Amino acid sequence: MFERLKQALVDSFVGAIALGYALAQCILHFVNIFASPIAGWITRSEYRDVIAHNTPLIGFTFRDALPELVRFALLLAAWYLLLRWLYFTPVRPEPSVPISRAEQA
Repeated sequence: MFERLKQALVDSFVGAIALGYALAQCILHFVNIFASPIAGWITRSEYRDVIAHNTPLIGFTFRDALPELVRFALLLAAWYLLLRWLYFTPVRPEPSVPISRAEQA
């Protein structure tokens, strides 16, 4: 069953398109690893007036990047496994029917 699915994904280029989309998502999550702490810091500084004045203001923290780091790692692992399964393992060729001499003429 998986061989037929693999053959269909490779032959119709749906697998390549899906892998490209997954790689694009991977890149976006990688960028968000660095953008999330900055966005959190900006948000906290914008809403500084709403927060009670006796609570300490948390500065730049890398805890905001952890969800994006986990998403990036899991998506990259899934992308690599799919890439390896689709394109690095050989696809079994379909059995060919020999052409008889009567059909050639």
